Parts: sequence; structure tokens; C-alpha cells
Amino acid sequence: MTEETKTPELVISRVLNAPRELVFKMWAQAEHLAHWWGPKGFELIVKKLDFKPGGEFHYVMKAANGHEMWGKFIYREILEPEKIIFVNCFSDEAGNSIRSPFMPTWPLEILNTLTFEELDGKTTLTIAGGPINATEEEMEAFRANMAGMGQGFGGTFDKLEEYLATL
Repeated sequence: MTEETKTPELVISRVLNAPRELVFKMWAQAEHLAHWWGPKGFELIVKKLDFKPGGEFHYVMKAANGHEMWGKFIYREILEPEKIIFVNCFSDEAGNSIRSPFMPTWPLEILNTLTFEELDGKTTLTIAGGPINATEEEMEAFRANMAGMGQGFGGTFDKLEEYLATL
């Protein structure tokens, strides 16, 4: 549990065969995010990326059947190439924060900390996140879905790993 969230925290790490500066750029540049962010089977379109504290990453994920899901990050802290702290949430097309389209009890905001550690030319990417400003019901929804989130991030990190191999 983080001090700020006082709630359960999902922690996932992946060792990537790429230097830290390159892995960091994957999170900082729209042209890279478009290739790998989001679940497998979805196309990502970056609507806005203002990569700075207080800035936003606003995007839409499109499934093959045409279903769309909007989301956004609000950056709190960026320490290149070591750390990115951001709040993420579902959004509408205009960028307003909204409830999850698939689970009304899902927390409105998730605070995430990404860390990038390099050893021998490889980077350990770790994401740790949990709900903020959440009700007990929202925290329980987060807890109940941690395994699914782990699988989702695993697939997303697989896409990142595949994309890095093409560079």
C-alpha cells in the first residue's frame, strides 16, 4: 500500500532488453505510445500528449469491432529517465474524467508510479498503482480485479517488448 493511497497496490515488473533511456522514451513520445499502449487487439490513437508535470496524455483505444474506450493520464512528476508519476482514468472524447464504461464501481482515479532501472543494458520497468480518493466499494472493486489487471498489463508489456525489438 502506498502512503498516499492507503489502498491496495498492484505492482508489476518486467525486464526489457533495451537501455533505460529508450524505454523511458516509449512512455514520453506519442509516436511510440501509439505502437504499444493498451490491450492486445486494440488500435491506439493519441489525441493529445503534453508530457510534463500537469500535462495530459489523452487517447482512444479502438477494438476491431469498432468499440472505443477513451482514457487519459495526468502527469504529476517526471524525472527523466528514472520515474514517471501519473493519475490515469477513463475519459470521454472531450477529455473529461468519467466512470468506467464496464464497471460503475471502478475507482475514478488510479495513481501510478513507473520506475526505470538499468543493469547491463537491460531495463527493469516497474509500475505500482492504486486508487486515490476512492470509496471502500471502489477499493474493493480494485482488489477484486487485481489478477485481471496483472494479465492486462502483462499483455501491454508484451506489446512494448515486441515493439522495442523492432527499433
